[in-house]
Amino acid sequence: MLYQLYETQRALLSPFAEFASASSKLYRHPLSPFGQGPGAQRVSAGFDLMHRLTKEYEKPQFNITNIQVGDIEVVVQQQVALAKPFCKLLRFKRYTDDAQQLTRMRKQPSVLVVAPLSGHHSTLLRETVRTLLRDHKVYITDWVDARMVPADAEAFHLDDYVRYVQEFIRLLGPDINVISVCQPTVPVLAAVSLLASAGEFTPRTMTMMGGPIDARRSPTAVNNLATNKSIEWFEHNVIQRVPQNYPGAGRRVYPGFLQHTGFTAMNPDRHLNAHYDYFLDLIRGDDDGAESHRQFYDEYNAVLDMPAEYYLDTIKTVFQDFALVNGTWRVAGELVRPQDIKSTAMLTVEGELDDISGSGQTAAAIELCAGIPKTRKRHYEVAGAGHYGIFSGRRWRDFAYPEIRDFIAKYNKQ
Repeated sequence: MLYQLYETQRALLSPFAEFASASSKLYRHPLSPFGQGPGAQRVSAGFDLMHRLTKEYEKPQFNITNIQVGDIEVVVQQQVALAKPFCKLLRFKRYTDDAQQLTRMRKQPSVLVVAPLSGHHSTLLRETVRTLLRDHKVYITDWVDARMVPADAEAFHLDDYVRYVQEFIRLLGPDINVISVCQPTVPVLAAVSLLASAGEFTPRTMTMMGGPIDARRSPTAVNNLATNKSIEWFEHNVIQRVPQNYPGAGRRVYPGFLQHTGFTAMNPDRHLNAHYDYFLDLIRGDDDGAESHRQFYDEYNAVLDMPAEYYLDTIKTVFQDFALVNGTWRVAGELVRPQDIKSTAMLTVEGELDDISGSGQTAAAIELCAGIPKTRKRHYEVAGAGHYGIFSGRRWRDFAYPEIRDFIAKYNKQ
């Protein structure tokens, strides 16, 4: 019922959002008589802000069409390497007419970036992908909004997430390097562990960034919510059915709009200040500041629905039972044994100020993977970085990325 009410509200606000957008342009256009009056800039800014607060945010695009590789500008084409009901494996293929550069690129390591299925779209890692493309062949998991998956399709559990990752690794071959960001660190570690236990090949390297491997360490507000409420509470309070106007009508999901409310509630003052600063930027004519705000919130406000069974599995397995670190997690009956991983080199990355995955939660993977020699394991903390800072922004580019690039290169020498 709550989802239907939200859809009704969204439909009612849509005309107002368009009116606010048109009014903002009317008071801003230099040839409009409304734009000549006193306070026109302020009125335009107010309407612009109202438009952004009431509009619907669609899934953004990666929009990575070219990058700079050394001194050469390289064209990038986004391709679908494999399509599954709940995920598309995307490849960012690079093209150039420069023969020497093409030869160098062919020798560069391949990287599979496993994006989070935790509310936002994989485009949240746009800057991660763009940076990696300088020195790597890049693939990424692009998770499908559950409301867009037909209701007669199979259910999607946490075990299915693990199997998807295994399938992608098998497809890409033994030379692949895996990078998991936040939520997928747990299922990725499980996937690689099960491959090792079965005697299959495992990735050359595995980089785990800001994830809840052991959510008991330095618990954050996210961890506390998951442990203080029962699984029945989550099922009764946050799980909804997709309305009739989507392909997944009737599917049980954790709706994106509820997740977005939770994201915002964690730091309400920060978001209020950000919107007020945007309003001031518009009045001052600070186009760069305003555009920076738009780019961030176009991504931040675009959310997807998660399959209910996957979400509830994650809450119970990762945040309540701590099944991975307790050695009790079974996927399709097979026990997850990180200690069986022998040949894959491991890098764990944490942000010093991460308020999503607390200090030590990701580094716990180092201890769990006891079969990997100490000389092939490394932990790196990004000083001054919050959760998003470890995969986007200046600290990602200047500190985290060089560490990851050099670590991958060390174990991928031709």
